[in-house]
Amino acid sequence: MAAKNHKLITNSPAERVALVIQYSGTHLYGWQKQPAGRTVQGEIERAIAKVLDRSVDIYGAGRTDSGVHAAAQVAHFDNPSVIPATSWAAVLNMRLPDDILIRASAPVADDWHAWFSAAYRRYRYTIYTAPQPNLFVRPYTWHYYQEPLVIERMQAAVAPMLGNHHLAAFHRTDSGRSHSWVDIQDISCDRDEHFVRIEIQANGFLYGMVRLLVGLLVQVGNGDLSVDEFTKIWQTEQRSQVRHSAPAKGLCLLRVGYPDFPFPESIWYDTQPEFQLPKT
Repeated sequence: MAAKNHKLITNSPAERVALVIQYSGTHLYGWQKQPAGRTVQGEIERAIAKVLDRSVDIYGAGRTDSGVHAAAQVAHFDNPSVIPATSWAAVLNMRLPDDILIRASAPVADDWHAWFSAAYRRYRYTIYTAPQPNLFVRPYTWHYYQEPLVIERMQAAVAPMLGNHHLAAFHRTDSGRSHSWVDIQDISCDRDEHFVRIEIQANGFLYGMVRLLVGLLVQVGNGDLSVDEFTKIWQTEQRSQVRHSAPAKGLCLLRVGYPDFPFPESIWYDTQPEFQLPKT
């Protein structure tokens, strides 16, 4: 097998390949590879190594936490083989576990970078508010049924966050980022029957930011905090008042946007289904 794989390696310059990746984070320890525990980056690099009989590094557009999902994560690697860029999705899917899927693969320019070339990342957080649990939505939602959530208050609370702000209130102490500036390009809350969806789009995110923000926002929805109190907490950077992080399973990296992206929108734009229950 090793001899056969070595025949795949070419002496030509490596071709850069972009991947659009979906994963269910329930049993994964996040994106970034670690010494112990299954990660998305680790599993994909392992699959590539099986094909080429050599290690290749991949670079992602975002480092999702343990338990967080992705509908269209993006990554790239430099392909040293004769395998066409468009074939890598099928090649890897045959070797990846069931909770990771490559939607598509394509060639990109040598200076294209999954992280640095991205114009935005967009996350969706889904809360399930029905009193009865549901097995088929449980892995992807926060089942919050103790108190009603008033969506109008939640939307009023997030509206002032649009723009460039110093969000130290949602900056975890174990983050390696040196500042808390985030340019929020879009933020919204909506409800569809028993499902509350919070979507946030920004140029980049602080480590753990969305889950901390949702944890505080739910306190607005249930009446524990007023809209003004919520605004004051983040505008005056009161990190000590942000005590609760929403569960990881409700969070999904919805998509990553690029000025020059080789994939059609059907591959990456909105590929997490929005949960709906039959109307009675």
